[in-house]
Amino acid sequence: MRWLVGWSSVAASFRAGSYGPGGHSTAGAVGEPDEGRTVHPVGAQLLWGDPDPLWAVGDWRPDEIRIVSVGADTRLAVLGCCAATDEELRVGLFAARGGALRHLSAWPGSYTAVAQVARRVTVVGDLAGARPVFYTPWAGGTAYGTAALPLADLIEAQLDIGHLAALLACPDVPEALGDSTPYAGVRRIPPGHALVLREGSREITGYEPVASLAVAAPQLAPAAAVEGVRDALVSAVRARLTAPRHAPETLPPDPGPVPGMGPAERRAARGGPAPGIGADLSGGPASATLALLAAGLPGVPGTVLGHGTGAGERLLAVTFNDLTVPGAGRQAELERAGAMAANPRLHHVVVTGGEECLPYADLEGPLTDEPGPSLIAAPRHRRRLLSGSADHFTGSGARQVLDAHPARLADLLMDRQRRHLLRPATALAKAGGPTANSLFVPLTVYRAARRLARTPYRTGIESAADALRASAADGRGAPRLDEVASPLSISLAALSWTRPGPAARWLTGEALAEVSVRLMASATRPAPSQRPGEARASAALARYAADHRILEQAAEVRSQRLHAPFLDNQVVRACRALPESLRVQPGARATILRTVLSASGVRDLPPGWGAPSHAPSTAAARAGLRQSADPLISLFEAPLLADAGLVEARTVRKALRAAAAGEPLPLDGLADLISTELWLRRLLSRRGTCWTGTAAPRQRAVAGGVTPPRRPTLRS
Repeated sequence: MRWLVGWSSVAASFRAGSYGPGGHSTAGAVGEPDEGRTVHPVGAQLLWGDPDPLWAVGDWRPDEIRIVSVGADTRLAVLGCCAATDEELRVGLFAARGGALRHLSAWPGSYTAVAQVARRVTVVGDLAGARPVFYTPWAGGTAYGTAALPLADLIEAQLDIGHLAALLACPDVPEALGDSTPYAGVRRIPPGHALVLREGSREITGYEPVASLAVAAPQLAPAAAVEGVRDALVSAVRARLTAPRHAPETLPPDPGPVPGMGPAERRAARGGPAPGIGADLSGGPASATLALLAAGLPGVPGTVLGHGTGAGERLLAVTFNDLTVPGAGRQAELERAGAMAANPRLHHVVVTGGEECLPYADLEGPLTDEPGPSLIAAPRHRRRLLSGSADHFTGSGARQVLDAHPARLADLLMDRQRRHLLRPATALAKAGGPTANSLFVPLTVYRAARRLARTPYRTGIESAADALRASAADGRGAPRLDEVASPLSISLAALSWTRPGPAARWLTGEALAEVSVRLMASATRPAPSQRPGEARASAALARYAADHRILEQAAEVRSQRLHAPFLDNQVVRACRALPESLRVQPGARATILRTVLSASGVRDLPPGWGAPSHAPSTAAARAGLRQSADPLISLFEAPLLADAGLVEARTVRKALRAAAAGEPLPLDGLADLISTELWLRRLLSRRGTCWTGTAAPRQRAVAGGVTPPRRPTLRS
């Protein structure tokens, strides 16, 4: 895991000291200088020293850390993949010195920018939330970082049980989560905001322009908006292609020919990625777009050591074939991937996975910064990534930035564009199959969208809080979604300001009551400037980006970097400029990406390209749950979630048995519960801390919240 950490303090409390190569203070102290003690992160690289130090921690590549200075106390650090030149970085630093923070987020790539102007430190987060920024009060000032766990270690934080309850009950509702994290005292800045520190004091400010609710923002023409998406995607892919190529660290020697194993399989068995650049090629439109763009754009032809320069091997395309989930839809995707892999610029590798790659098959794994549902399938993804390259493209986030959230139908009504509701409503009627009520589906959708458009923000939040509180009072559990979810029922449930998550039905009344209190408190704050559909879409994107970040940590392959261009700032901005009327049309994502490829010179796509398919992932989750039912039931014999008062162990075990038997229960909800329980166990069994020095914390994070008689118990 890679992260950066630093702090800003009152000038009288922190004195400038000299640091050695490892960040150790040799004059004075950092943190508590009056007592002559030091504290610094383990294995850190000091970027700049006192009085407001900044460190980079982890296996950062040399080209991923860039620092420009225009004076003794004016400098900018950019960590990650950034395509800006040094001169562009200096221009951005001058703009940030004058307060124009948006310039620090406008370059192609995915990165975190930290600007220091005298005693003012500015840390800029991204728009999606894939590169978050956390902060906490500490030693008379403010410590900040791109990971929450190190900050929790620094202040010896306990667990925030209320945050875990909100994460399970309403995972995609920002009003319930607020700015909290799983660690009490550690806060998160919202996506699209920056943290500004001045001698210990802090301010959180947004850097994106705010549109009025009364008048719709001017929209681009559809052709111009799609052209903007193409330019942003090409720039994002080119930013990775023009960066220095890297070969993985030294691996064990290749044992030579092995029956049934090619070079890629032997390398994956030794535990390392291939040199150069690769991409997922699942057969879906998002990964295929990135793979074909990367194959057609000019870039550096290999690593500095000469790896990856062979003919036809400039881009390694990886397709995962799940042998446990047969089906016509999956077979069609594999055939489309094979047809696209016939491109001479691609070298195609098919990775097969059996029962050992099903979700829940492997419950062991590394500790991540936060819990996330991707923990249950991380070994499955790691198997695919092991056959990838040192720099690997993935189509993650395309659905969230390009597709229309159902709540955007309410935005169309607010803009008096009723005619654009006809096609999506008709598509929902067809997706549900021919029934007696099919003719009334468009009217039902229209009424739900009109109700949301006419519901004020505060009323919607208070209604959701009242529903949770009523459910907690009579012990019925949270309001339930349809157990056999149809496209229509999912869309109607999403046409609201808030809705409970799939795991809320198994939470205790006390946990639901805690979440309702959080919702009521958020209703008293000023309403957001976004419309209902825009706000719900932004929340869904932030939730997905957070889980993608957890997946990167859980399935991390040493010496490999995952690149998700759809989560880059400039791509998110370009996708937000798409007109609502274009976005809500059925098949809009495939149409937009097809246009992007056509404008880039790729026009020969296989038949059926862009067809959506969710059945394989659902079938794999159900098969994995059935295969691992006994270990999962044992996991909830004495769960930590029950010790925290969030669930009743007996209720969850009953649900696991029912789901394994094939009953139509929401598998996403069970995945949330299981992944949170796994994360808690990994956290509480952890040893050590992220900090060292004479003033380092004596305990690891949440140590103060655990009492270990026979087994760990939690207290909030």
